[in-house]
Amino acid sequence: MFIPLKDENPTKTYPYITVSIIIVNILFFFYALFQGKMGINNIAYKFGAIPYTYSHFPFHLFPNALPPPFTLITSQFVHGGFFHIAGNMLYLWIFGNNIEDVIGHFRFLIYYIVAGIIASFAHIIASPSSTIPMIGASGAIAGIMGAYMVLFPRAKILTLIFFIIIIQIVRIPAIFVLGFWFFIQLLMSTNPNSHVAWFAHIGGFLFGVVTIKWMIKRKRYI
Repeated sequence: MFIPLKDENPTKTYPYITVSIIIVNILFFFYALFQGKMGINNIAYKFGAIPYTYSHFPFHLFPNALPPPFTLITSQFVHGGFFHIAGNMLYLWIFGNNIEDVIGHFRFLIYYIVAGIIASFAHIIASPSSTIPMIGASGAIAGIMGAYMVLFPRAKILTLIFFIIIIQIVRIPAIFVLGFWFFIQLLMSTNPNSHVAWFAHIGGFLFGVVTIKWMIKRKRYI
């Protein structure tokens, strides 16, 4: 097991959007937390993206849920637990600031949201009959991670490694850290009993890999 802690890849600008997204996620998480267990469940069904509503459009089954396509965006700001949001925000902070630095603040915001939407559709296509709401920023962040791997494959990532009883912090090139992460997503997606939206992670990551250089080229002409 490994946990990225930080990257050794300085930026030229302050990541206003990355920080703002993290703050909004944290504030919404504590808002949900104060609603209690039932409140968190209700929030997940209200703001989460439920695949069944996109494939069958049975709005009467979830009367309190926001209608599509709004949940494709709102679901990106809902998290189910402390470790869920902590892990997502850590990854966003490590990789988001550099992508924001490269493509610009406003473009980064749009890119982030679109990556999350594409990730959601990847999960919806993979599990069209699921009535479990998909929540979390993982898909959008996966898009940022895919973009980072393309642009900064040799950037060193300070990584915490767990192996049985061995714990060590090492510097690993981003291409290996993110490549291994993507391999794990592919591996876990084969588990039919998992309730994690693995295909959202896969779809978001591939979106980042394929589109980031196009985003940079577009920036040059605008």
